[in-house]
Amino acid sequence: MLAAGQLPAACPSRVVLDHVTSKWGVLVLVALSERTLRWGELRRVVEGVSEKMLAQTLRTLEADGLVERTVTATVPPRVDYALSPLGVDLAARLLPLMSWIVDHADAIVGERTD
Repeated sequence: MLAAGQLPAACPSRVVLDHVTSKWGVLVLVALSERTLRWGELRRVVEGVSEKMLAQTLRTLEADGLVERTVTATVPPRVDYALSPLGVDLAARLLPLMSWIVDHADAIVGERTD
């Protein structure tokens, strides 16, 4: 991972890290790791996300090839969001980290004095 002992500024991994590890990106990926969800379901599962941030996050993750958006021509149109095969692979690696964070969050946040 370190190229000549450095983490190069121009490395494309920085863009991916920014998208994947954003506050909402992680939570959307975790939510979709359970099952395919519609827009309203995602809003309920990922509490606190605004419509704007959810839309932006889903567009970014879809453009990155991590989330698939399926539109069914019904009245009204049905839109489902699911992890792509690449997203499933990422989630399999992300979920252990999220589990560790959940297990230790209270102790870490509780120790802060700022």
